[in-house]
Amino acid sequence: MHLQTIEKPHGKNVFEAILARRTVRAFSPDKPSRHAIQTLLEAAVRAPTAMQEEPWAFVVVQNKQTLKQLSDRAKPIFIEEMRHRNAQGVRHSFEHFARNDFDMFHGANTLLIICAKPLSPFVVADCWLAAENLMLAACDMGLGSCVIGSAVSVLNIHMVKTELGIPAEYSVIAPIVVGVPLEETVATPRKEPLVLSWKQ
Repeated sequence: MHLQTIEKPHGKNVFEAILARRTVRAFSPDKPSRHAIQTLLEAAVRAPTAMQEEPWAFVVVQNKQTLKQLSDRAKPIFIEEMRHRNAQGVRHSFEHFARNDFDMFHGANTLLIICAKPLSPFVVADCWLAAENLMLAACDMGLGSCVIGSAVSVLNIHMVKTELGIPAEYSVIAPIVVGVPLEETVATPRKEPLVLSWKQ
């Protein structure tokens, strides 16, 4: 299946999709269809790729119990990581991760995990380019998305990878939840581009 064969629901141009994309942290119970997920993955694999390696591979998790278990396992690991970083002078709040009712996946019922074999120095960059394609496509389709960087460590534990069907030689690079936004997400302000040099 190719993107050009799929009817675009909203038809934003690229820059409109960039401006419209939001980090969504509240999702409705509606689950994206298999067709929608396939469309997002097709968008992901059209990303630029160094030396045409196309290193990405994907895991789709749409089981609520599995997502809850992953969230519960990830929270204490991430809290410990944040304590270590804060001890080194990087100040970030993480208290809400300690709440029993906090869901690391923000109520989403679909987690898309971008993985790769770390065989070259460009693999991680390739996967994040694929992630951006995926999130912009989700926005164009009326779906919300959020990168769950706090779940990377737990997803790379050997036992967790085995449970999710991720081969040992693959590393989890980019976990992203997608779904129908529960409400409109307000745009956050961004700084003007910081141009360090412009030589003409």
